[in-house]
Amino acid sequence: MSYKPPRRPQFFYTTAPLPCPYVQGRTERKVVTEIAGPEAEALHDRLSRAGFRRSHNIAYAPVCPGCNACVPIRIPTATFQADRGLRRIARANEGVEGFEVPPRATAEQFQLFQRYQQARHGDGDMATMSFYDYRAMVEDTPIDSMIVEFRDPDDRLLGACLTDRLGDGLSAVYSFFIPGVEKRSLGTFTILWLIERAKALGLPYVYLGYWVSESRKMSYKARFRPSEILVSGTWRTLMEADGGGMHGDAAMALLPETAG
Repeated sequence: MSYKPPRRPQFFYTTAPLPCPYVQGRTERKVVTEIAGPEAEALHDRLSRAGFRRSHNIAYAPVCPGCNACVPIRIPTATFQADRGLRRIARANEGVEGFEVPPRATAEQFQLFQRYQQARHGDGDMATMSFYDYRAMVEDTPIDSMIVEFRDPDDRLLGACLTDRLGDGLSAVYSFFIPGVEKRSLGTFTILWLIERAKALGLPYVYLGYWVSESRKMSYKARFRPSEILVSGTWRTLMEADGGGMHGDAAMALLPETAG
C-alpha cells in the first residue's frame, strides 16, 4: 500500500479595510489565499470560476460589507457577437498582431508601462512602480501565464496584456497600451484579440475580472455581449437592466467549495 501524503489545508485571510479604488467614499476588503504547490493550476482554475482574481501568487476576491459593486464577469466565446462599434475598433487595428511570449519583463515593456501609467493613472500607486516591481508583477506567477505583445507592421510595441491560461479559458490579468491613440481603443482591441484566441484554442471563456458599473474605468467590460456575471455563486447572462451583482457575503459563501 503506497503512502499518500496528507493534503495541505488551504487558508483564507481577510485584509484590513482600505479606501476603494473604484467608488469614491467607500472602503474595500478582500479575502486572499496563496496559490502554490503542485495543485496550483487546479486551485487557480476553481478560484477563477468562483470569482477570484490573481496577483503574483495570491488569489483574491472582494468581501466589502454593504457593497456589491465589483461583479466577476466573463465572455462566453461561442456566443459572443461583436456589435458595430466593436467591429469598427477591429478594423481600426488591422495590421496589429498579437504575439504570445513568456512572462518575462523587458525594458521595452516597462517603458510603455510607465508611459501608460503616467497618462492614465498618474495619481495611482502603479505610477511609481520600479522595473523590479514590474518584473515581480509579470514573473511571480505559479501558473501557466504569458504576455501578449501587440505590435504594428513596423514592429512597434503598441500594448501588452499579462494573461493567465486556465482550464476553461484565458484570463486578462493586466493590460496597458500606448497613450494618445484613443480612437484605436487598444484596450478594447486587446479583449477582442483574446476572444478570438480563446476560440482558436477551443476555450469557452475569457475572464475579464470585475465589472464595476459605477466606475467609468471598469464599466466598459459590459459592452462585450453576451457576457456572464457571477451572482450568488451562479454564472448568469448579463442583462441590460442589471446594475448590481455579487455581494461580499456571497463570495465568502463560496470558500468552502473552492478551498480544495
